[in-house]
Formats: sequence, structure tokens, C-alpha cells
Amino acid sequence: MPESLKIPVSSPADPVLVEVTRAGLVESRHSGALCIADSRGEIVAALGDVEVAVFPRSSYKMLQALPLIETGAADAFGVTDRELALACASHNGEPGHVEAVRGWLARIGCSEDDLACGAHRPYHEGSTDDLVRQGHAPRRAHNNCSGKHAGFLTVCRHLGLPIAGYARPDHPVQRMACDAIAGMTGIAADAMVNGIDGCSAPALAFPLSGLARAFAGIAAPETLADGTRAAAVLRLYRAVTGEPWFVAGTGRSCTVLMQAAEGRAALKTGAEGVFTAAIPAGDGRPALGVAVKIADGATRASECVISELLVRLGVVTADTEGVADFRTPAIRSRAGEEAGAIRAAEALSHLALPV
Repeated sequence: MPESLKIPVSSPADPVLVEVTRAGLVESRHSGALCIADSRGEIVAALGDVEVAVFPRSSYKMLQALPLIETGAADAFGVTDRELALACASHNGEPGHVEAVRGWLARIGCSEDDLACGAHRPYHEGSTDDLVRQGHAPRRAHNNCSGKHAGFLTVCRHLGLPIAGYARPDHPVQRMACDAIAGMTGIAADAMVNGIDGCSAPALAFPLSGLARAFAGIAAPETLADGTRAAAVLRLYRAVTGEPWFVAGTGRSCTVLMQAAEGRAALKTGAEGVFTAAIPAGDGRPALGVAVKIADGATRASECVISELLVRLGVVTADTEGVADFRTPAIRSRAGEEAGAIRAAEALSHLALPV
């Protein structure tokens, strides 16, 4: 393990970012760290220790998808914007997601049996209920990461790389993804910790500051020195913001908040309380990259933080449809009675932002 990286996912320096209330009392607290970088790579706002290594998990799928475009594979196989969004997605496993992944795989001469991601039930309850009623078991295309894996397979087909073992860290397609991540974060590949993600693909760990810088580059592709990469970043940004339902699905935070932002932000959640955002310049605000990590891994807290930041940065308003569902969601009894709420804590509310 590189000595320069500390593996703990929290630090004594991490403040409370989110509070959960009941009857006016704070019942639970979520601490964590957040980092906001501009397109020059400068850290313009931060809370907590942003140099502790974290696993971004699915929050950096846009970076993993860069070789799909940069190698020419996307053009060679006519990959659509919806499919590019799926390559960056943690989708619900709704029928539209599954059918799109299966169609993409068929076009490149693969099937879902070639996917290394394994199978799990759809995140979308109605889709799971439908499978049960039909007597069907979930298959690999239902996996939330199946679009990302379809992207890896497309690169393999285009470059004549072996399909077998494509998810291993030593496979050429994973080395390309790692190099893209290193290039965007500014962190050397050999300084990252290589783990295994839930979908069996590599899960890299590195400081939150590097993740924020990477998303600042996505927010301002014109600042990237490599023209091919800049074009790929712009294409992915337009795909995920143009097809937000394919990034997550019905009722999910990524989809709802990107719909609310109307193209003004690309957003991606990750397991264990990670959330990222690429926010282009606008209304006097510089282009920004945002990275959030909740220490206890709570998704409800990362969704609250990212929503609060979007409101305070002027990307959405507090009353934009769907925003309150994640920024200040109600705690309810089983009968639906409001019992409390989730809200931003004082440290987050008082953070000075570049607006």
C-alpha cells in the first residue's frame, strides 16, 4: 500500500454535515468530508479531511467510461447517448434499462452471459415485483452496473481484446480506465489502492481532493490539454445530462436532481455515501467539481449534502420539483405521519461557497 495514502474513510477532522431530527430533537448525525475544486485544480471550499483516501465506487463511472469514446469504440459500434449514459449509470434495473443493455450487447456480438458483474434484484421495487410475478430470476443485465460493463466489452470488441477476464485489474481495458482516472485526478496510478467493487470491476481509492479535481475537469472540458479527452468528456456530459433516466431511474436522486438542473450539472452517486457533481460555469459562478463522502456510508446524508450544495450554488432552487425530496426529506411513520426531517447541519450551512 502506498505510504502516501491513508485508508480510513473518516477522520477526526470530519464535521457533522447532516442531522436527522424527531420531535425537534437531533436523533442522528452524519459526519463526513466534502471538497469543491475549480477548473484550475484549486480547492475553493472544503470541510473535513479531503486528503484521506476514499473509494469513489460508482460515483466516478464517467471517468471509467472515457476509453469507450477515446478508443473510437463508441463510434465504431454506433453507441447512442442513452447507451453512453448507461455506461456511466447505476441504473434501477427497470425494463427500459435492461432492454437497452441487452440491445447494446447484441449489437457488439455479446450477451449478458459475458457480463462479469453478476446478477441482483432491480433497485426499482415495481420491476422486482414484476419479475417475481412472472416467475423470473434477475439476470446480469438487471445489475445496476451492467451498462458500465457493456462499455468495457465494447472497447474489447473494438480493439480485439479478450472478453475473458476483462474485469481484472491487469486486463488492458481496466488499465486504460485506470490511466484515464489518473489523468483526470492528477494522481499517479501506482499511488492508488486497488480494490474490488461490488460488480467485480476494480475499485480504486485515492483522496477526495483528486475526485473533485476530476469533476472540475468534466465541468470545464475546454481546460483539458488533451483535445481527444476534452471531446470525450463533453460528449459524456451531454449524454448523462440529456438522458438522466438512464443514469439511475424512476425516483432516484441522480435522475431527479439532473432533471431539476436542466443541464446545469452532471451528478453521480456512489455506494457508501459518495456523491460527485460536475457544474459548468454560469451566472457568475466558476466551473466546479464537487466530491462528497459520508463517513458512515449513509446515502440519505450524501443526497442531502449534494442537494444543499446545488441550491446554494444556484444550480437549482429549493422549490424546484423533486429537490426537497433529497435536501430536506421528511421522516415518516409507517402510517405516513410526518415525524421528523433530514437537514443540513450547521457546518455545511455556513460553508463559504464560490458563488
